[in-house]
Amino acid sequence: MADIFREIDEDLRRDKMIRLWQRYGRLVIGAAVLIVLATAAYVFWDAHRRQQEEALGQRYAEATDLARTDLTKGIASFETLGAGGNAGYALLARLQGAVLKAKGSDKAGGVAALRAMADDSSVDQPYRDLASLLSAVYGVDDEPPADIEARLKPLTQPTSPWRFTAIELTALAQLKAGDKPGALKSYQQLADELEAPPSLRARAAEIVGALSH
Repeated sequence: MADIFREIDEDLRRDKMIRLWQRYGRLVIGAAVLIVLATAAYVFWDAHRRQQEEALGQRYAEATDLARTDLTKGIASFETLGAGGNAGYALLARLQGAVLKAKGSDKAGGVAALRAMADDSSVDQPYRDLASLLSAVYGVDDEPPADIEARLKPLTQPTSPWRFTAIELTALAQLKAGDKPGALKSYQQLADELEAPPSLRARAAEIVGALSH
């Protein structure tokens, strides 16, 4: 008798499991398939992304080599690569193309490209700040000193990683504008900055001495 009840109990449990599987089995299988597909998609995407980065890195290296032998073609290559977005090698290419243009025969075009990058809200702030600094580096000889000072002001703050170079460029713009007191103050600030590079502090102290006479 006990064996009969055991068999009935097992049959009932089996029937219950079958009903549960019929009810939820497809959902479980569907979820499992989605997980597998999602995992496969991620793996494919990650591999594709890595391939793209490697390809962009190769193109960046080729543009660098080309710029050494043909500056015009090198700049064009960097600009083409930089048009692909505002991240990774594309962003570096955009920056490098503008710098090479500013250093070459089209300084105004290079400075304009750097300023456009500095004002581009889709670019990460550290790169925007660097572009702004470089636009001042290559524009300080030709741009109005007041414009250079205004562009550099945010970069002279204590939180900026470019503050020491920005202060020196500000002092240079003040000298160009004939603002001797302003330039003296900026150079003195640099000379007193213990965290500034020693060579920069020494240069600033030397200029302070010259301006003080």
